[in-house]
Amino acid sequence: MKEDAPLYLDNHATTPVDPRVFEAMTPWLTHAFGNPDSRSHRFGRAAREAVERARAQVAGLLRARSDEIVFTSGATESNSLAIVGTLGGSREAHAVTQLTEHRSVLEPLEELRRLGARVDTLAVDRFGQIDADALGLSDATRLVTIMLANNEIGTTQPVAAIASLCDSRGVAFHVDAAQGAGYLPLDLTRIPVSLVSLSAHKMYGPQGIGALFVRRFGPAKPRPMLRGGGQEHGLRSGTSNVAGIVGFGVAAELMEREGAEEAVRIRGLRDALATRLGALPGAFRNGHPTDNHPGTLSVGFAGVAADRLLVELEPIVALSTGSACSSGGRPSHVLEALGLTPTERRATIRIGLGRWTTHAEVDLVAAAFEHAIGAIRASLDAGAQEP
Repeated sequence: MKEDAPLYLDNHATTPVDPRVFEAMTPWLTHAFGNPDSRSHRFGRAAREAVERARAQVAGLLRARSDEIVFTSGATESNSLAIVGTLGGSREAHAVTQLTEHRSVLEPLEELRRLGARVDTLAVDRFGQIDADALGLSDATRLVTIMLANNEIGTTQPVAAIASLCDSRGVAFHVDAAQGAGYLPLDLTRIPVSLVSLSAHKMYGPQGIGALFVRRFGPAKPRPMLRGGGQEHGLRSGTSNVAGIVGFGVAAELMEREGAEEAVRIRGLRDALATRLGALPGAFRNGHPTDNHPGTLSVGFAGVAADRLLVELEPIVALSTGSACSSGGRPSHVLEALGLTPTERRATIRIGLGRWTTHAEVDLVAAAFEHAIGAIRASLDAGAQEP
C-alpha cells in the first residue's frame, strides 16, 4: 500500500491478499500453467495435485472431508448453488430465512417464491438476531438458510441451535459463512450443517474464488447450475481457477492456524475503537453487543450524515456505509430490519478491522472521527445561525 494511501478499514468488503497467499499463487500464474483436467502430462497432473491440496486445506478450516468441498467463483455463486440447486426442482418446497441475510441469499429465494415455493422470512430483534425456536419447520420444509455473521452489523446467529433443530427434522441447513469463517467457530464435525458458503477474499485470499461445502451424507442434494465438463464432483463445471484455488487453500490454512488468536487481538482493537467513538456526542452502535464478528463496528452519530462524514474521513481512512454488494444506492435492508429510522440509517458507518490493523491506527482513526464530527457539527451550527 502507498505511503500516502488512507488506512484501510473496509475489510468486510474485501481483505488484502496475505503476502504468503500471493507467494503461493505466483507460480500458477507464470510457469505452472497446466489445466488440472489434462492429466496426460506433468503440467496437468501438477495442477490437479495443487487443486486437491487446496481442497484439503479449505476442508480443514471447517473440519470437513475434502470430497465435500466444491470450488465456485465466490459465496454469491455458492449461495445460489445451495439454494436454487436444492429447491429449484420443487415448486411446493418450503424454505426459511431471515430479514438480514445478504442479498445473494434473499434474491434467489424471492425468485423461487415467484415460481411457487413458500418462503418464510423471519424477523430479527433490535440486535439483528433471530429466535431459533421460531423457525416453524414442517414436513414440507426443504431448506433453512441463515448466515453465520452479518456483513453490515456483525451480529452472529445461533447456528448450533438451528443446526440441531434442522437435523432432528431431516431438513437441510445452509450457512453463508463468507463473513467470519476462521474467526468464529464452525466445526462441522460437531455442528450438523448441510451446506456452507465461503469466499476467499473475505479471509485474505484472492477475489473470484469461493467454495460450497456439501455434506456427503446430508439431506441436501443440490443440482448443478453450470453444466459441461462435470468438474467439482459434477456440481460446478468449468476449467478450474488453479491460482485462485491455491491461494484460497493457503488463506484457509492460515485462518485455521491463526484465526482464533487473531480474532482475540482484533476484537480488542475493535472494542477500544468502540469506546472512543461511543464517547462522542450522539453516538449509537448497531448490532449485538457480544454475539458478533470480532472486526465489525457499525456506528452512527445523530445529526451527522454518513456520506458527509465519509468525505471528511476519506483522506485518512477508507470506510463504507454498508454492504459493497448493494448497488445503485439501495438503502440498507439490514438497518431497516433492526428498526432504525431513516435518519439513523443515513447516519450509520461500517468499520471493518482486520489482520493488519494496529493500535496506532485505531488511535489515528478515533482522532480523525473526533475532528471530522466536530467540524461537521460546527458547520451545521454556523449554517443554522445564518439569517
